[in-house]
Amino acid sequence: MSSPKNYRNLLEAVDGLRSRGYDYDFNYENACLFCDKIGEKFTASDLKITEYYRFEGMSDPEDNSVIYAIESKDGHKGIMIDAYGPYADEHKNAFISNIEVVEN
Repeated sequence: MSSPKNYRNLLEAVDGLRSRGYDYDFNYENACLFCDKIGEKFTASDLKITEYYRFEGMSDPEDNSVIYAIESKDGHKGIMIDAYGPYADEHKNAFISNIEVVEN
């Protein structure tokens, strides 16, 4: 998958995705993604990942993060931020691996 932007850091990626309409925050909860703003839960089959970006902390391995640009079948666009590497949540990673990744 090719990424349409080259972001230098996580904050820049969040700002860039927000400016392109990824307005919602998705959180992993009870084997689904939940969005507080709209009060909906989504299964992996309800979602697609359209972009993702990984960032490595310069001095601290705890700073390793990945941001996902996610769209639901009903048109909700948002982001989810997660750790990767030794600090990653194995259940969240398993869920994410079941979401279809598509290229725009």
